[in-house]
Amino acid sequence: MTHDPTFWLLARASGFSAYILLTLSVLAGLAVKSRPFRNVAPAAQTDTHRAFALAGLSMLVLHGGALALDQTVRMPLYALVVPFASTYRPVAVAFGILAAELMAVVYWSFSWRRRIGVRNWRRLHWLTYAVFAGATVHGLIAGSDTGRGWATALYVGAVGAVVAATAWRVLTTTPKAKGATA
Repeated sequence: MTHDPTFWLLARASGFSAYILLTLSVLAGLAVKSRPFRNVAPAAQTDTHRAFALAGLSMLVLHGGALALDQTVRMPLYALVVPFASTYRPVAVAFGILAAELMAVVYWSFSWRRRIGVRNWRRLHWLTYAVFAGATVHGLIAGSDTGRGWATALYVGAVGAVVAATAWRVLTTTPKAKGATA
């Protein structure tokens, strides 16, 4: 009997899709505050940011489900939510688990904004950088495609875009606005 690679391929594709959607969500979030697209309504930018985040979380669920069903890397369900429980590259997988769990907390904070206050909500949103860094590290050291040119280009492009957008936000935010967003 031959091995069916369907779930392995689905796990890889959904992992990269989740990373791309996370990157787009970070970029859209930065755009909401720095407003590089002045002709787009802030509400539409916020909706886009949230849609990318939700789609990214959906891809994470698919990624974990595919890994649980795959026979290439045997991943028990508990190892998908407990950092360092995986027998497959435990440190690398832990980075991914922690990034995914933090991403879920940051996403759900949209619903908690009134309860926790805008200032705390914004502070919580700073964790997005930890989510992005953790997801990048996870992909680089756990991913089976990391050595391929297209994957390297994807990671370099994503990190470069987030760094550039962050620099743009820092350089274009007025001192008054900086005090309001801290």
